Amino acid sequence: MENCDPETVIPGRGLLLLRHLALFLLFIFSGCIVPGERGGTPSLEVTSGAFTEGGRIPVEYTCDGADISPPLSWGQVPAGTRSIALLVTDPDAAGRPFVHWAVYNIPPGTRDLPAGTAGTGALPGSTRQGTNDFGRTGYGGPCPPAGKPHHYHFTVSALDTALNLTGRQDGRALGAALVGHVLARGEIVGLYQRA
Repeated sequence: MENCDPETVIPGRGLLLLRHLALFLLFIFSGCIVPGERGGTPSLEVTSGAFTEGGRIPVEYTCDGADISPPLSWGQVPAGTRSIALLVTDPDAAGRPFVHWAVYNIPPGTRDLPAGTAGTGALPGSTRQGTNDFGRTGYGGPCPPAGKPHHYHFTVSALDTALNLTGRQDGRALGAALVGHVLARGEIVGLYQRA
């Protein structure tokens, strides 16, 4: 009788399952799949005066420079928007997507965040920042290990509610709180690589 041990029959099955989980989380954090979201979610155009879609993020917005948040702008949000959220993630990080910035309750009339907004205390109105995966509140710029470039997703979501995050206030809590509330979403992806 043949050996029916899954690890023998399908070598690296556990690793394969981890890869599938990582891809699923990547899709969630990048806005491709959000369980419980409305079908056909409209898109927002998100841009930055510091880098283009798929372009290199300048060093001043990384841990190798001033580590300030880059300027971001987005288009008109849909009617009924009660707040805007911003989540910056690196899906190329080892283990799970790394959260660099979690911002929520941005007033619906806001169309941009100037460079360095995260560190100045000049966030608009009732805007709140969560804890990033560096363990700090606010923005933590790209800081990948040397090697391949990492992709940084700056995802903006227009929501039908203001969020009340209690307890843990980090990117994962924000990601979970967005489910079922996204009216429109868009992102810009920048790259950064360290030698």
